[in-house]
Amino acid sequence: MTIYNINFGIGWASSGVEYAQVYRAQALRKLKTEFKFIFLDFIGKENIQTLTSNIGFKDDEIIWIYQYFTDIEIAKTSVTIDQVLNSQDIEISHKEVDKDKVKYFYDNNKSYLICYLKDKDEPYVDRVEYISRGKLLRRDYYSYTKILSEYFVPENNTAKLYKRCFFNKNGSIAYREFISNNNSIFVFKDSIFYSKAAFVGYFLKCLSLKDNDILIIDRNAKIGQEIVKNKGDAKVGVVIHAEHYNHTYTTEDYILWNNYYEYVFSNVDLFDFFITATEGQSKVLNNQFKKYYNYSPRIFTIPVGNLKSIKYSEERKPYSIITASRLATEKHVDWLIKAVIEAKKVLPELTFDIYGEGGQKKILNDLIESYHANDYIKLCGHLDLTEIYKYYELFLSGSKSEGFGLTLMEAVGSGLGIIGFNVNYGNPTFINHGSNGYLVDIDFNNSTDQMIIEKLREAIIDYFNDDLEKIHESSYRIAEDFKLSDVINKWQRLTEEVLYD
Repeated sequence: MTIYNINFGIGWASSGVEYAQVYRAQALRKLKTEFKFIFLDFIGKENIQTLTSNIGFKDDEIIWIYQYFTDIEIAKTSVTIDQVLNSQDIEISHKEVDKDKVKYFYDNNKSYLICYLKDKDEPYVDRVEYISRGKLLRRDYYSYTKILSEYFVPENNTAKLYKRCFFNKNGSIAYREFISNNNSIFVFKDSIFYSKAAFVGYFLKCLSLKDNDILIIDRNAKIGQEIVKNKGDAKVGVVIHAEHYNHTYTTEDYILWNNYYEYVFSNVDLFDFFITATEGQSKVLNNQFKKYYNYSPRIFTIPVGNLKSIKYSEERKPYSIITASRLATEKHVDWLIKAVIEAKKVLPELTFDIYGEGGQKKILNDLIESYHANDYIKLCGHLDLTEIYKYYELFLSGSKSEGFGLTLMEAVGSGLGIIGFNVNYGNPTFINHGSNGYLVDIDFNNSTDQMIIEKLREAIIDYFNDDLEKIHESSYRIAEDFKLSDVINKWQRLTEEVLYD
């Protein structure tokens, strides 16, 4: 039996889906079950191993579809600058160093190559670009050997990608990809696939899936149909990672599904099971299937995260607040910043640390500076917070929708109280209103930003006037349901019921 988990991409600022997969890997390792995590996107800026190992995957747990058809294993980058230069039939005239890249000039300085380093303090090369007379011609990618090459032609003063060649260890070409107008054709020795979807379908066939294999789909947009067509005898399930339908446009006679789940829900009978992270969402989804389709699929409730241990602390910094998320617009960290600024007028000892990376970082930094709040509000970057939460007293969430909320789980696992909006599904799972924090009621359609900020400000002030010791005890009680041992048991039950019932 093998459990295959299907995703698209992964990055440095990964989403909750990737973190959920890492937590799942922790549980599956304990079950002694063979499993793989499949990534279907082309990943170019980094060796995929750098990204997967950074978040917590092991190399032998990863299948990257683009590397699957070669004999090159997932492995860390180990090709050096010297190895790259020694493979070139060129005479270097001089070099320029710029942080994590080194530029080498040749051909009377008419041409140069750029070595992009895995780390600026080490000689290992992730990729190399070849530029002649100002035009990008080729880009090579490395791990412990050359993985692939990309080829470009100039078009409208830009470099247009038209081909990729994927290599075996001995340098032979395993297959080619031809790119035109955002479409790809994949050419093998004995087969041609005229779309990415067809390429994915061929990959699934090559897995030779059996009736004791399980496919778990974490992302399915545009490929759900290919998965069903090529699943073989495997059982197929879908993980619901977000709000699954649109409240506004759902009526007594019609439900508008989230676009990401429209195919799988509209073809619910083609799937063997669904997984939600909370009991609340399981109940809602089950009722909707009965109401709109007169169908009762198998739905499992399994937290997308787990707690290896409960983190106790006697050293919490007084009046300390933490939040942790991608720094993205939908996380509304700007509301949290403004609410803390207002609450500090009443609670002058307040501090607020913001953990995470994302596109809103500069905007949030500028906001903090504009209020001269740098001395008590900090952007702390992306860190492993396992041993950090326990030094804080309060976790703030500004999200208007959370399918689960890994950071909420981690926060209660360290005894923090939480303030968040009264929205499904994560917040009510981890916030017992009035016991370990506050669920803030907001009518977002009829509330201004200032009204929302004021509600958050009031909750922060009320929180620090409450009995914090009792709040921490209440959070610890909630955390008990999310211990790793309990989550392992849930996965065990799923595999047994899906395969053998």
